[in-house]
Amino acid sequence: MNHRTDPGRATPGRTDPTRIDPTRTARPGDPAVPTPRTPGTDPLGAPPATAAPAAEAADAPDSGLDSFAVSSRTLRALASTEPTPEGTRLVRDVRRSKRLLLLRAVLDAAPDGPGGETGERWALLEEAERQDPDAVRDVLHYPATGVWAEETLRRLHAPYGPAPDLAHLGALAVAAALRAGIGFKATLRPVNGRLVLPTLGLLRPDRPGPLALTERSWDSADALPLHPLPGGRASLDDLDPYRVRPPGGPAPGHPVELRTEPVRAARRLTPKGHKRWDIQWSGALTLLERYDSTRAEEVDALLRSVVPLAGGSRSTGATLPAAAGSLLARSQAPPALAATLVHEVQHGKLAALADILTLHTADRTPCHWAPWREDPRPLEGLLHGTYAHLALAGYWQRAALYGARGAWAQHARLRAQVAAVLPALRAEPHLTVTGREFVEGMACAERAMDELPPPGDQHATARRALDRERRAWYEAHPEIAPPRHG
Repeated sequence: MNHRTDPGRATPGRTDPTRIDPTRTARPGDPAVPTPRTPGTDPLGAPPATAAPAAEAADAPDSGLDSFAVSSRTLRALASTEPTPEGTRLVRDVRRSKRLLLLRAVLDAAPDGPGGETGERWALLEEAERQDPDAVRDVLHYPATGVWAEETLRRLHAPYGPAPDLAHLGALAVAAALRAGIGFKATLRPVNGRLVLPTLGLLRPDRPGPLALTERSWDSADALPLHPLPGGRASLDDLDPYRVRPPGGPAPGHPVELRTEPVRAARRLTPKGHKRWDIQWSGALTLLERYDSTRAEEVDALLRSVVPLAGGSRSTGATLPAAAGSLLARSQAPPALAATLVHEVQHGKLAALADILTLHTADRTPCHWAPWREDPRPLEGLLHGTYAHLALAGYWQRAALYGARGAWAQHARLRAQVAAVLPALRAEPHLTVTGREFVEGMACAERAMDELPPPGDQHATARRALDRERRAWYEAHPEIAPPRHG
């Protein structure tokens, strides 16, 4: 059985169809740069006489994210939270296609059209892609680029408010050209004395006003590079203005667990701060590789940037759907950071799945008990939280088998939490057929943990403690009736 999106149904967590035209997208596997549409051409643009890889997007069907089909086998594998090559590939393809769709929508909505400054900047991207497609793909699919694209599209269609930051497209083009190593000339205007070049870092010109750029600018100017994290492809991003929220505008969308508290990015870290992150990051990856190598590989495949949270943040980690491939996290010890990585990567996976499949039709009314939160949760938040905590229960079970200190207690507590809310999820009337199969897949994964139980009565003890917490929670929230299930 293949699961497909119902294009006529509004889905919590999916892209708002009033903001992005789904007929202007590309299929999985399309090249990095979609061709801007010109009047009188095919809706996806006509290829030039000598077709660069970007021009191949002109051949993509007008099917948008609705072209994805997910087999029951892949859906069940994703529901288990266990990494698989098929699941990882699906998540990356959805993210790639959604980003192309966003970029196409921004290009179509730009007021100067393909013949103006926007078109010139896009032409530079196409030229860079002919030299180095991978470099351009990395720039356009960088997490912060998604935040910029969503916010720019919102501003382009808003009747009032801040002007769209179309100048940032020039920064994307220059970053791509520099990475591709092509000759070019461009003029951009720094903001507050800084010109951020996504995936590279920022330039600090020595005088105010427009900045003339060439292929030698990164080597000759006062450049502050993005800090690469050791042991993989992720960068520690404490520079990009779109790493958390756009300047002068609201955060795009909601964190995937529908958090109510704001998240604030840290300012540029000191060399000592970077060193601390290097140590914590290396330690976390070492633990992941030791306890659960497949999850370590999943983190490497799905995570591109880490955004340090400001001091005093209540959250250990967060994920923004617009910044697919990014983790917002505060500085923490390696064992805690490893768990945060496992937790937040699940949110990113489920967010991608919700972009193509309708899992439920509930609104955002907070009416569910979630043992990891003090406040009531909407169904979307409960589903996300259960999914992430199921993955954590599996991770700590594996860590316990390797003798990690305190891991059995962590596993028992997390599994008890997941087991306590699964009956409510399974009884939820707003689940679709696809959503019901997904929840059943989570329930199967939870039951499979019986094969390797914790020693003694740790699981039973954790469940008894959780029962007391649940009774106390419902007493404190008399407006919410306990679910009726066995």
